Amino acid sequence: MFGNSSPVFVDVGFGNGDSTWQMAQNHPEENFLGVEVHRPGVGHLLMKLQEHGLENVRIACADAVEFFSGRVADASLAGVRIYFPDPWPKKRHNKRRLVQSGFVDVLAKKIRGGGVLHLATDWTPYAEHMLAVLAANEAFTNLSADGPYSPRPQWRPLTRYEQRGQRLGHTVHDLVFQRNES
Repeated sequence: MFGNSSPVFVDVGFGNGDSTWQMAQNHPEENFLGVEVHRPGVGHLLMKLQEHGLENVRIACADAVEFFSGRVADASLAGVRIYFPDPWPKKRHNKRRLVQSGFVDVLAKKIRGGGVLHLATDWTPYAEHMLAVLAANEAFTNLSADGPYSPRPQWRPLTRYEQRGQRLGHTVHDLVFQRNES
């Protein structure tokens, strides 16, 4: 897909793509695959890629669960990043959350040993849910040295949703888990 053997990181639900193109620009030695269903966001990212002359990004306008299940080879990814997915805060809507045990099982098959699953949210109940789902999955190990959450890595750009959450006084939670070797 990229014509090289550089590691591939998937950015799920990239919104308008600002963090995706910034990571790609800052890490030209890596490949990025963005997965997003919102067509205006896809268009915005395409414009930014052209504007900055970035060639290490590919885009799939698709549902993430279907995309990973049917179009990604097992153990092919260096990492998956899911930043600020819809928290579906109403209890009756929690089943719509992207980060569920079944989806994490699929990701465990697609991320190679030593690869990283990095999640971030500003919705504390969702962070707790994500933590419980990942802790229950034996394929992943939490990389946080201090407590359940990790500090935001310097290389992760602030997203629009993150900035909004901070303005509202929300605490941002990063969860960084490594795929265990098979």
